[in-house]
Amino acid sequence: MSDATERPAVDADAWAKACAEDLEAEKARRRTQYGTPPGSAAEELRKLLDVVADKVSAFQTSLPGMAAQSAVQQLVSQAKSAVEPVIERNPEIFDHLAAAGSELLAAYRSAVEGHERRWTQQRTPDPDSSGDATDPRDEGPGASEHIDLD
Repeated sequence: MSDATERPAVDADAWAKACAEDLEAEKARRRTQYGTPPGSAAEELRKLLDVVADKVSAFQTSLPGMAAQSAVQQLVSQAKSAVEPVIERNPEIFDHLAAAGSELLAAYRSAVEGHERRWTQQRTPDPDSSGDATDPRDEGPGASEHIDLD
């Protein structure tokens, strides 16, 4: 082969390096524009426990009596010591729990919205009734009507 037809040596990882650089640049741009994104559910729980512990420590001076101060401090330290090993071993558990909670909330909201629509719709008169357009059993959201979540 002649030198004119030979291809120059190409870095095999050039594409991967360029993509990684572009991704890092985009992440940096988003951090400056939107701030740091929230971490995983485990990281957020750890931050929450730290903030609660700091606030409880700050409020200890206002709590009446030394017994109350030590009880609150003991409660916070027990909560942290119970949660920390779980976060360390299985941080994805909290992501799954957060997703499950969101799904439960969506299911509850769906069930309640259906009942709210029925409660707020104008009722048609029942031919067997005395012409009253409302059902005497329908007392609105405070009624003891069973809500079926299945």
